[in-house]
Amino acid sequence: MFKTKINSIIFLISIFIIPLEAKEPSKLIAEIVNEASIILSSSDPVESKIIKLNNIAETNVDIHGIGMYTLGKYRKSLNEDQKIKYKKLFKSYFLKSFSSRLVDYSDPKITIISEKKLSEKYTIVNTVLEETAKNPEIKIDWRIYTKNAERPLIRDLIVEGLSLARTQKEEFKSIIQNNDGDINSLFKSLEEFIIK
Repeated sequence: MFKTKINSIIFLISIFIIPLEAKEPSKLIAEIVNEASIILSSSDPVESKIIKLNNIAETNVDIHGIGMYTLGKYRKSLNEDQKIKYKKLFKSYFLKSFSSRLVDYSDPKITIISEKKLSEKYTIVNTVLEETAKNPEIKIDWRIYTKNAERPLIRDLIVEGLSLARTQKEEFKSIIQNNDGDINSLFKSLEEFIIK
């Protein structure tokens, strides 16, 4: 009886497990863009759209990697409690920032132009956000971390040549430096952004 239950569970799990295959970075971006477009063009309430957009980000963006990069040299001076706190704060900050930027778009049209493998770890996917009546065409390059070919992750967006991760790093550095190197000043700034 017990063995039969175990076999049934194993069978059910095997039905839902999809064999992992290497995913091309440009295919990853195409899937993300299509999924986001469906969400943004839907009649769902804003709160529902934000939840769904955040799910896309949590699945496809290396939020932890970006967080550690944007902390720069200050990450070396964090104790374990501070690392845990920063990781949690940055994730909340990133998701709120990400969804609030996107939710105002009704149906963004992004075209994939090309893909360039920089190394075993990184590939750049070049895209264009198409021109609308309100906004000009925007070039967006997606920096994809491909160390694990089965699970590529977005590490940065370069919008019209400007790296969002690098810009964030400079902003965090400025906050800490303007407060005598106190990391808690950054924590406070992140908390204020999250709750407003």
